Amino acid sequence: MTLDQLRIFVAVAEHGHMTKAAELLGISQSAASAAIRALESQHGVRLFNRVGRNIELAQTGHRFLPEAKAVLERAAAAHNVLEHVSQTVTGSLSIAASQTIASYWLPRRLASFHEAYPAVRLSVTIGNTRQVEANVLDGRADFGLVEGRTESDILRRATVDEDRPILVVARSHPEIPMTLAGNLDIRALRWIIREGGSGTREALEDFARSEGVSPAELQIFLVLPSNEAVRQAVEAGAGATIISELVVARSLAEGSLRSVPVDLPKRDFAMIAHRDRQASLAQMALKAHLTGKADLQPTGKG
Repeated sequence: MTLDQLRIFVAVAEHGHMTKAAELLGISQSAASAAIRALESQHGVRLFNRVGRNIELAQTGHRFLPEAKAVLERAAAAHNVLEHVSQTVTGSLSIAASQTIASYWLPRRLASFHEAYPAVRLSVTIGNTRQVEANVLDGRADFGLVEGRTESDILRRATVDEDRPILVVARSHPEIPMTLAGNLDIRALRWIIREGGSGTREALEDFARSEGVSPAELQIFLVLPSNEAVRQAVEAGAGATIISELVVARSLAEGSLRSVPVDLPKRDFAMIAHRDRQASLAQMALKAHLTGKADLQPTGKG
């Protein structure tokens, strides 16, 4: 039994798909299949059931999975000890980031980090805030970057930047009516929003509540899974949205969108990490690169 076999087994178990696991690990599908077959044959067990073109954990696989993860965590801890002794910044880092951060804020910063630490291999997965939090909690990501609130009290959280949400409509959108109190009548708008669990949707819901409007009272016209889809739908005149200024800066400059003056609070871009996992030198180097701080302080909900 080798560490590589364990890594492949855990990846296949978590993703339920041989090809996806192989792609994540940077190996061929045949190499992943061979590693699983070798592990099974070496110990005379069946770890997966093959159901048509899909695979699922067998009973033995379910029992083995937490033990395999524990071995990999101990191996990573041992690697960290040697790394700290040698003070060599190497290894790999897995980052989970929400869409706005991953697409508009992170790439240039990772490029500059790579120039400073070329021996560190970086990988990024993208999801909404809730998905990023789950990836950090279960160990699929070394740390996460989010713009929404997190819920778990076993995460450490540090602000890395600020973001400005803005309300935008198409250039041709009619003027928005006002309430008797002199505020925008947000109930009169057709809204295009992100899916539940995203920080972008959270910003709209917070704004509605600050205006004394329940999110359930809003006219939700479209729910879309990406910032780009939301931006294009708004440009097409389908409705209004609240979204990061980073996402729509070019559209505003080109005139396909216009912003609606409204007082929206800035929100934090935050880095989250598991409180109980020891950070490697590479992780600490990237944290310092993004935050300008050497460590993350424990927080609860934020």
